[in-house]
Amino acid sequence: MGFLIAFPWAAFVVAAAFALLWRWRRARTAAAAALAWAAYGVYECLVYTRVLCSGECNIRVDLLLFYPVLLAVSLVAVWAGVRAARTG
Repeated sequence: MGFLIAFPWAAFVVAAAFALLWRWRRARTAAAAALAWAAYGVYECLVYTRVLCSGECNIRVDLLLFYPVLLAVSLVAVWAGVRAARTG
């Protein structure tokens, strides 16, 4: 996930993919995942531009919380989208 630190705008691409999944299957978890990824994208862009960080952000302990949460929300959203495709 170091890619997301170097290119924080990529989180918005993932958020857009989950937004499309929500529009397509109306899975609420996909909407939640889209919002979570968009919020993370905003946060990471602010860290990248040094608004939330003074320049000494070499150790990113915050990511120990964010990445597992994003992974869990994303997996549940994909599962709900696949389940909606099978039933719908």
